[in-house]
This record gives sequence, structure tokens and C-alpha cells, in this order.
Amino acid sequence: MDWLRALQHLRATRTPGVIVTIAEVRGHAPRAAGAKLVVAADRTWGSIGGGNLEETAVRRARVLLRDAATCATTQTHDLSDRAPTEHGVQCCGGQVRLLYEPVPVRRSVAVFGMGHVGLELALLLSRHDLELHLVDSRADQLADDRLAPVLTGPADVRVHRVPVLPELVVADLPVGTDVLVLTHDHAEDLALLDALLRSDVPGSIGLIGSSAKWTRFRARLAGLGHDATAIARVHTPIGDPAVSGKEPARIALAVAVELLTTSGAARLEA
Repeated sequence: MDWLRALQHLRATRTPGVIVTIAEVRGHAPRAAGAKLVVAADRTWGSIGGGNLEETAVRRARVLLRDAATCATTQTHDLSDRAPTEHGVQCCGGQVRLLYEPVPVRRSVAVFGMGHVGLELALLLSRHDLELHLVDSRADQLADDRLAPVLTGPADVRVHRVPVLPELVVADLPVGTDVLVLTHDHAEDLALLDALLRSDVPGSIGLIGSSAKWTRFRARLAGLGHDATAIARVHTPIGDPAVSGKEPARIALAVAVELLTTSGAARLEA
């Protein structure tokens, strides 16, 4: 598997990795500038020349993985028998500068309910590098022509057409998914919240609605056996209060701003 297919594999399996590229060569080196190595926690693909250089690069990349680094960094390595090494000697006589680019797992967001607000929210989120799950029990809300603008952005959009029991989709979501519940039906909202609170999948759970709605839901969730700690996982109301207005596009903007500027942990503590 070459480095490009390796990257596709990591993305498909939601595995973090690091791309190591020879950015610059001075003098002699085992590979030319542009050679790439992809490093995961337990495997590598491609090569930047083997030997001490590659072993050092792999270990450096795995430190970045361990630290969950997100910023690219560079490091210069001398290929001389006089240069200090940890993993053997390479005496090509040159010098290389390596570029380390972390490739974290993409954030996953699920929107349950593709009505007016849901569609506007999907349009905004689709412009970001996300794995975006769109779920609705109404076939017309997920029609191809309606979703066409959502599919033009960089997001990897997954459409779930579930005419009954949309809560079953929860089990198919990646662990850590930020879930937003805004369906057309309060009974469906409640069923979804019940399924989400019984699952370890969600990174966060957001519910659209008023304080009165939440008062009723909180009592019903308690009646379904959820304790106060579990119920507190639900964040409601959703949306950055700095964005005011009740138009669907403004509500969606408020939700997108909050989602994209805070972490799931921060929302759960709100």
C-alpha cells in the first residue's frame, strides 16, 4: 500500500497518523525531497530511506501521536558518522529536513432532523472537514435534490434514511460523535435522547428546544430510568447566545458557532 492509499485507509478506519515528508535535502541522502512516510501507532507505509533516519522519524511521529499534536513541525537531521544517533549510523554525508504533519481523526457530527433548521445547519457544517451524519425519518427531507448543496463541500456526508426508529442509527455512529437532536417530533426527540443516554457513542448531546420542553423531557427521562448524572449529559438549549433571531438560518448559525468553537467536553460542562 502506498502512502496515499495508506492515508485513505487511516481516514476510513478513523485512525490518527502522521505524514513524514523529506522537505529539503542538502548533499547526499537516501531519498530525494518529496519522499513520504505515513506513520500510525502500530504500522508504517512508504519510506524516507530506512536506517537511523527513518527509525528516528517513526519514533518522533509516534510521540506526536501520543501527544495528540495537530500542528505541523520540522526537524533537521545530519546524515554523518559524526552525528549523534540512537538507531545506528548513516554516513551519506548530507542533511535532510523532515516535515511532520499530524493527520488527526476527523470530528464526527450527527444531525437528527433535517427540517428547515437542520438543512441550514448541514449546509454550514458541510463547509468544514467533518464526518457529517444526516438522519431523518421523512424521505422527502433527505431527497437528493434537497441535499445536493450539502454534498459540494469538504465534509464527508453520510445520509441515513430511516423511515422508522431513527434511534437505531446511534449504534452506527463513530464513538465520540457530537449529536444534535432537532427532529420534527417531540416523541422522536425523546426516543433519541433515551438511546443516546444508554450509549457510549456520543461525545456530546445537544437538544434544540425551550426550557419548558426540557422540563418535560427531564422528567420523562428520569421516568425511563436515567439518573441525574446521565441526564446532565444533554446540553440544551443549543446555540451561541451571541447570535440572536428565530429564523432557521440564524438558529443554525448559532448552533454551528457553538459547535465549532467549543469542544464536546466544554459543552457537556455548560
